[in-house]
Amino acid sequence: MLRAALIGLPSSGKSTIFQLMTSAKDAPKGKGDVAIGISRVPDARLDTLTAMYNPRKRVPATVEFTDIIGPARPGAQALVDVAGYKNADALVHVVRAFRDESIAHPSGSVNPARDAQAMEDELILADLGVAERRLERIEKDLKKGKSAELERERDLVQRCQRALEAGTPLRALQLAGDDLKLLRGFQLLSAKPLLLVINLDEADVADVGADIARAAEKTGLTDFLAHAATKAVALCAKIELEIAQLEGEDATAFLADLGLTESGLDRVIRTTYDLLGYLSFFTVGEDECRAWSIARHTPAQLAAGEIHSDIQRGFIRAEVVAYDALIARGSMTVCREHGEVRLEGKEYVVQDGDIINFRHAT
Repeated sequence: MLRAALIGLPSSGKSTIFQLMTSAKDAPKGKGDVAIGISRVPDARLDTLTAMYNPRKRVPATVEFTDIIGPARPGAQALVDVAGYKNADALVHVVRAFRDESIAHPSGSVNPARDAQAMEDELILADLGVAERRLERIEKDLKKGKSAELERERDLVQRCQRALEAGTPLRALQLAGDDLKLLRGFQLLSAKPLLLVINLDEADVADVGADIARAAEKTGLTDFLAHAATKAVALCAKIELEIAQLEGEDATAFLADLGLTESGLDRVIRTTYDLLGYLSFFTVGEDECRAWSIARHTPAQLAAGEIHSDIQRGFIRAEVVAYDALIARGSMTVCREHGEVRLEGKEYVVQDGDIINFRHAT
């Protein structure tokens, strides 16, 4: 299960957005309380495939979101101590940009850029403490005897320490391969992918729409987004609450009046999914149309294991057709007639939107 944790100051709209995305009935109420909910990843391709096959079951990809109540002004240690943050694959920071005198801001004024940077500083400070403690341990171990593996780890942690001391989040280092695998065990917060959700004022939505560059400029977040290696989505939680209470056609018309083609919540869920580095392949048929989540660059045999470990072990070939080809031809039979259904081996790298039938030994 892909996991993302929501963070943000009180009065930012974080819990409202969590409830709307997950249809959770209860939000956390007291400090340290945790709520977990599942969001279905919006995917028009799965809708089209479902209409084509009319299956008994439709199963979308999902993301697990966690909402945690923290202190009024989060401190580094408070963040480190919350397992829901450390165990998350990504962080979603809800930043208040709406103006409402009846809802007090803990800092006394609405300033999205200040709040975004303050939270970033907390993540960096938390990670700096982890890096310093790890370096102390490594140095003690190295005094007992040289180790190429420990020396390599020391070099990597020192590199991270220098970045953190300079105020740079670890996600900006774009670590990969063995370095990324090593750091993953430390559960460093600033290394996690970060999505900034800008909770706009209702009056700003018509002007900004889904244009994140305009939203960032209007809220003073342009510089922060440029240096923080962070993606962003803009929405208005108050409007999203209104949309959630409307039927399908009425909701579409309401969005159209605002110049939008989809809700902000859908954009948050889909962007989180993309931020986690995942893509979807599909299996189709009369019984079920399903979107399966895999990391980018996953070979076919490992992708088969998402369905069942027996299919992975007995993998023979993957029967693959691209989504666009199937939709253009209208059926798998016609795709075969035109040579658009391919047989791929276990090393084939699955592409986003592939429709796959795995041949395997029983």
